[in-house]
Amino acid sequence: MAQTVFKRYETKYFLTKEQEVEFLKRIEGRMVMDQYGEHNICNIYFDTEDFDLARLSIAKPVYKEKLRLRSYGVPEGPRSKVFVEIKKKYDGIVYKRREELTLLEAENYLYKGEHPDKDTQIMREIDWFLKTNKVLPQVYLAYDRRAFYEVENPDFRLTLDRNIRARRKQLNLAEGSVGEAILPDNITLMEIKIPGIMPLWMAQILSDMKIYPASFSKYGYYYMKNRELFMSAVNNHRQYFDTNSDLVHISAIRVKKAQKIKKTGR
Repeated sequence: MAQTVFKRYETKYFLTKEQEVEFLKRIEGRMVMDQYGEHNICNIYFDTEDFDLARLSIAKPVYKEKLRLRSYGVPEGPRSKVFVEIKKKYDGIVYKRREELTLLEAENYLYKGEHPDKDTQIMREIDWFLKTNKVLPQVYLAYDRRAFYEVENPDFRLTLDRNIRARRKQLNLAEGSVGEAILPDNITLMEIKIPGIMPLWMAQILSDMKIYPASFSKYGYYYMKNRELFMSAVNNHRQYFDTNSDLVHISAIRVKKAQKIKKTGR
């Protein structure tokens, strides 16, 4: 049975091709690749019309959350297994909960509001997220991943992601895994995932190789890189604001919008 609940610290690093080769040599014998080898991970990220979740994420708050639909490889049909994931980060700790559904169940649920025949604690958490966040599919994001675990402590894991790509159209997992590259070809994103303290031997390798932590969100970076997404909140509410400037305060826009709707009924 697939794991459905995760609690861990996650730290990200950028590696050049040369660093990646040397790093893999240094962890040899201590960490091994998992049974899946290099595999394709596909995601649909859900956000509000104004990309509130993306903007909150890059602001680095104490608490943030996101919702995504994930598959391992491109789904072959409506009965393919996928995961609806809600990911939260509080005070540096990542909490991830996910529910396994078929692609058809997941799309009916997230795209059409048809609830699957499932009642679990995780489903109720996702239900609450959807009730309190008016979201829709906004970005497709995929990457090729290799995952490793420590021989003596399988809970200590790391992943290497390359060919990270995204698109704004065809926001369905079954549409294939093509997209616009968001990082240079010679860069690999490494994530170290630990339930507690990092092993001393790994800390020593990172120090010796001068590999330093990086603050990076694949989804947040794609949002910031695309002016179309970044300006969406302004464009969605421009009619309610008496300014030609692109630099506006979103909360102020919404107050004016609410006041206008209250006065005119539309």
